[in-house]
Amino acid sequence: MPETEHVPKNALFGKYEIGRLLGCGAFAKVYHARNVRTGVSVAVKVINKKRLPSPNMASNVKREISIMSRLNHPYIVKLHEVLATKTKIYVVMEFVKGGELFAKVAKGRFSEDLSRKYFQQLISAVGYCHARGIFHRDLKPENLLLDENGNLKVSDFGLSAVTDQIRADGMLHTLCGTPAYVAPEILSKKGYDGAKVDVWSCGVILFVLHAGYLPFNDPNLMVMYKKIYKGEFKCPKWMSGDTKRFLSRLLDTNPDTRITIDEILMDPWFSKGYNEPKFHEEQVKDEAQVKSLELNAFDLISFSSGLDLSALLDESHDCGERFVLREAPEKLVEKVKEVGKGERLRVKKGKEWGLELEGKEGNFGVAVEVYRLTEELVVVEAKRTGSDKKWYKEFWNNKMRPALVET
Repeated sequence: MPETEHVPKNALFGKYEIGRLLGCGAFAKVYHARNVRTGVSVAVKVINKKRLPSPNMASNVKREISIMSRLNHPYIVKLHEVLATKTKIYVVMEFVKGGELFAKVAKGRFSEDLSRKYFQQLISAVGYCHARGIFHRDLKPENLLLDENGNLKVSDFGLSAVTDQIRADGMLHTLCGTPAYVAPEILSKKGYDGAKVDVWSCGVILFVLHAGYLPFNDPNLMVMYKKIYKGEFKCPKWMSGDTKRFLSRLLDTNPDTRITIDEILMDPWFSKGYNEPKFHEEQVKDEAQVKSLELNAFDLISFSSGLDLSALLDESHDCGERFVLREAPEKLVEKVKEVGKGERLRVKKGKEWGLELEGKEGNFGVAVEVYRLTEELVVVEAKRTGSDKKWYKEFWNNKMRPALVET
């Protein structure tokens, strides 16, 4: 790259001077950076190609970049450009200096008016996405940032879905999201409406902002899932009747009767003091720019065996995973035993429907627990117990998970 007295020697592609680390996950790090030409601050997500997970998931990265390139809303983080070297992908985004909303609410619950303000901004952004066939699917305070003016910015579209992922039954089917914010219909494994699960997550967020704690929470994950499935939550006594009524419509376990975005906009609690943000659609990147970004993203990842961007959000991805099945726990336990014996692993009985599989040297192993969620559904949870990460990934992805999912 050409170097001049105005461009720092370490400037990325001669354009961005990389600064402090803002955060990191299993396969990516996010840095503060400065555009050396304009002086404007940006955030750069650096994805290490060598540490990317399992094959056949390259579309996730392309989809996230494609989605972000089409979004231009005052309450959504903007994508500037995508760059790459042989070993890294750099996603250059708007820098939002106020940090996570989660950090602010962790210091104490918000008043009804402040909670309403942030909720109004969230719904404005989510409604904008839904109108364009985009569903976030991982809305939570950790993915909501605040700018220098105290306004909300929705970030992290790594788990987002678009309308072309909807199956013939009109539903999405991928199990994803953060446990405390996941909608009950996702747990049922029957397919779900992306817009309705986003509304549920928005309801959980509003409860957290105003009450200061989660509506559905328990140290035991299965107990928490059962509370979500049944819609069991209690509002604090001091909360206003109108807020309680509104929350009950957001956290309706029946997606068919749950309040919609259009109904939210008309609700008296929501509309109090609401001003829809003014911005011009012509500000949205023109079609040529969007196509250029999408093509660039495809070129960057097409050589790769694939990437699953959801793993960027979870630092424990290489040592554990969890999913829902419609199967008898006893049958799953027998299948785990069968696979373990086939691989000549020691099989130890755990508590209830749990087993530990271990290699002779003890340096590789996996613990599998099966929990009953409902009469028909179970949750399977797996954790690496040995030190050999490579063995665990290969064993789980190629042997154990296929055997369980195909039952």
